[in-house]
Order: sequence, then structure tokens, then C-alpha cells
Amino acid sequence: MNNSNNPFQKYLGEGALLLMTIIWGGTFVIVKESLADVSPLLFVGVRFGIAALIVTSYFIVKKINIEFQSLKPGIFLGILLFLGFFFQTTGLKITTATKSGFITGSLVVMVPLFQTIFERRLPSKGAQIGTVLVFIGLLFLSSSGTTLNEFITDLGTNFNTGDWLTLICAMFFALHVVFIDIISPKNKFIDLLLLQLVTVSILSFIVAGLFQVTSIEKIQFNITFDSLRGILYTSLLATLVNFSLQTKYQKVVSPTKAGIIYSFEPIFAALFAFFLLSEKITNFGLVGSALIFLGLITAEVFDNLLNKKENSYGKS
Repeated sequence: MNNSNNPFQKYLGEGALLLMTIIWGGTFVIVKESLADVSPLLFVGVRFGIAALIVTSYFIVKKINIEFQSLKPGIFLGILLFLGFFFQTTGLKITTATKSGFITGSLVVMVPLFQTIFERRLPSKGAQIGTVLVFIGLLFLSSSGTTLNEFITDLGTNFNTGDWLTLICAMFFALHVVFIDIISPKNKFIDLLLLQLVTVSILSFIVAGLFQVTSIEKIQFNITFDSLRGILYTSLLATLVNFSLQTKYQKVVSPTKAGIIYSFEPIFAALFAFFLLSEKITNFGLVGSALIFLGLITAEVFDNLLNKKENSYGKS
């Protein structure tokens, strides 16, 4: 669990998670375009498979062996990741890239709940306040309405099957955030990284094959600019780089604060959509972005002030 008292390590960890969030923000537009040429599960399988091959090559060159104690926790984290990407990628084929980013961001609300259940510790007061602000911000971001009436109506009616699948994906991603906090300090991060990548890739290919046999979804892979760009971006940056950073650095950041940082993903997704697809964010979206930023700052500043106050009492 996160017990780091080193301020530099904490800020380094938070910076690493923010960099991950920027990279992940770009995946929604890129993957959405790729899914016109590649079936969802096959895309996930290839994406994680390429990353797994690169990490495996590193193990071979460095003559590293996976420690036996890492097998079960690594595979378990991989299963959580697979379920998250299965529901997210399948849902992204039905819903829009922007909405997928917003709904995935709802994991920030689920993380404190799972943290309380599985780690039996309440998030800090600053993180709790920050989570509420972020949740309200996500509500503003999730509506495409331009007036108050449109905003309220859009929240209640504009939810399709793809949105529900994405909401389920957010639940598994939230579980992954919490269990990374529990598991990573006790295991070598490189072992966990490889096991997660291999698990997600293998499960994706197996389920894609089952879907092909049962005619649920036909396997499709057309080599186009969009599909190649999507696979390279997601396998190298969004998968290899990001999960290396997450597995190594999230252990120095609390799960709730990590969830708050990840909630910036919809903002970056909207920015990528604006520059790549000329999609515009509404005034409500701008308010939501400001609230998310305020939530992150509140979580950081409130906890620092509280710690200083407690330390001053301890010295008196």
C-alpha cells in the first residue's frame, strides 16, 4: 500500500500518472478510428501482444526470470485489465470517443469505495472533497447540451448500450487502480508488467476466437493508415510506456488521488478530439474541466495543510 513519505517521490509519481493520462487521452480518438478496420478484441490482443513481446525481449537480453510469487497477482491484475479494455473497446465501437472518455473518468468515484472495501481505510479528507468536485465536473463534461434544460435532459436520456459497457469498464479500471496499490509494493514491477500484458493479450485472442466461432462478432483486420497508427500508438505509448509508469509509480500515490489524476483523461480526450476531429467543448464542458482541476488542487492542498496542522500540534 502507499506509504511513501518522500515528497520528491510523491510528486514524481503524480507527474508520471499525469503523463499517462495525457497519453491515454489521445487513445479515444485514435482507437475509435481504428475500430472501423479492426475488430475490438483483436485490436486489444495485438496491442498488448506487441508490448508483451518487447518486454519479453528485455527479459531475455537481461536474463531475468519471473519470480514465482508474482504469477498469481500479475495474472489477477491482467484479468482486471482485460475486462476493463474488453468493455471499453467494445463500448467505444457503439458510443462516441468523447463520451467514452467522460464515462471512463467516472472511475474516480468508484476508487474511494473500492479502497474502503478492499483496503479497509478511508481516503483522506482532501481526497474525499476532491472526488466530489471531480464527480460534479464529470457530470458537466458528460452533457452535450448548451442550455440548462438541454444539460439536464441530456444527462437523463443520452445513454446507450455502448455507454453502459463503458461504465462497466470504469468499474474494472477502478478495481485495477486499488489492487495495483495493494499488490505492486510486494512484487517486482517488471514481473507484474509482463504478466499483465501477456494475460490481456492471450485472453483477448481467446475471446475473439470464441466470438468468431459463435458468430457473435467476425474477426476483422484491415491494414490501413488508421489501424496501423492506432496499434503503434496504443501498443508502444498507451500500453508499454503507460503500464510501466503505472506499475512502477502508482504505489507512491494514494488510490483516490490517482483516480483524481486519471479523471483528467476526459479533458485531454476532448482536447485531442478538438484538434484532430474539430470537436468543440461546450460551456458546461469548460465548467466541468475547471471543477476537475479544482478537485485535484483541493485534494493536494487540503491534505498538505492538514498534515502541517497535525505536525504543528505534535510539536506543541
